[in-house]
Amino acid sequence: MSFDVITMGRIGVDVYPLQTGVSLRDVESFGKFLGGSPTNVAVAAARYGRSAAVITRTGADPFGEFLHDALRRFGVDDRYVTPVPGLPTPVAFCEIFPPDDFPLYFYREPKAPDLEIRAEELDLDAIRAADVLWVTVTGLSQEPSRAATLAALRARGRRGHTILDLDYRPMFWSSQEDAREQVALALPHATVAAGNLEEWETAVGTRAPRDAIAAARQRGIELAVVKQGPRGVLAARGEEIVEVPPVPVEVVNGLGAGDAFGGALCHGLLAGWELERVMRFCNAAGALVASRLACADAMPEESEVLKLMEEATRVR
Repeated sequence: MSFDVITMGRIGVDVYPLQTGVSLRDVESFGKFLGGSPTNVAVAAARYGRSAAVITRTGADPFGEFLHDALRRFGVDDRYVTPVPGLPTPVAFCEIFPPDDFPLYFYREPKAPDLEIRAEELDLDAIRAADVLWVTVTGLSQEPSRAATLAALRARGRRGHTILDLDYRPMFWSSQEDAREQVALALPHATVAAGNLEEWETAVGTRAPRDAIAAARQRGIELAVVKQGPRGVLAARGEEIVEVPPVPVEVVNGLGAGDAFGGALCHGLLAGWELERVMRFCNAAGALVASRLACADAMPEESEVLKLMEEATRVR
C-alpha cells in the first residue's frame, strides 16, 4: 500500500507527572503515553485523516507491546515497527514547570532500539511511494540508524516532500560539530528542513534566521522553516518568504508542540495550501498541544486547529 506519510526514528514511552510545578522527587502519580518525536508526527498526521506509518524499533518487552497497541489505536500503521531482543524499550520522564521549563530525562541505555533500524530491512518501495517522508537528525547520531536514514533519503531521490526534522538533542551527540557533519550528508537529499534556532545553527552554522534560509537554499532545500520561539515562525519557499506570529495559549506542557507542528506541516503540504496558511495552521496545532499535558494523545483534529486559527485572527 502507498502511505501519505512515513516517518522514521524515535519511539518510546513518555512517563509524565500528573502533578505540575513539582519536582520528580515529589511526584506521586504518573501517566503513561506513546512518545518519540517522529512517532508523534505520524500520530498527528493520522489525526488529520492521512494514512501514516512509522519505521522504528522497540524492545521485546511489555512496553514495546504497549507502543504497538497505542499506534493501532491512533490509526498509525505499525508494520515497520519491530523488536530488538536484548534492548529495553526507551522511557522518557519529564518535569512540568509551566510556562517554559520542561526538563526531559531519557532512559535509552545501553542503546535505544530505534537506533538499530537497519538499511537492509527498509521497504524502499514504500519509502519511494509515500507522499511525505519524515526523518530526523537524531536518526543520524549512531549506526546502523545513520546508514538506514541516509539510505531512505537516497531512495527517495528528492521525490515529493522529503522532510528533514533538524531535531538536535545534544545528549545524543558527542558534539555539535559532529552533528553538523552528519546533517551535511543528509541535507542535499531533503526538499524540506525544519527546526528551531539552535537546530539551524547545528545544521548550517548560523542561527540568524535569514542567513540560515540562505544556507539551506545553497544545499538544495526548497522549503526552509525556522521556528523562532516568541517571534513566531519564518518560512521560505523559492522567492516567497512568510513570517507568522505564535498563537498565545496558557501553556501546560510545551514538549509536544514541535511534533504537532510537524504533523500539521505534513498535512498542509499534502493539502497544497498557500505557505502562509500552512504556517498559521502549524502554529495553531502546536499551541493546542502546548495547552495540554500529553504529546501523542493531545494531537488535535483539523476542526480544532481551524477554530483556534479563527479565534487568533479575531484577537489580532
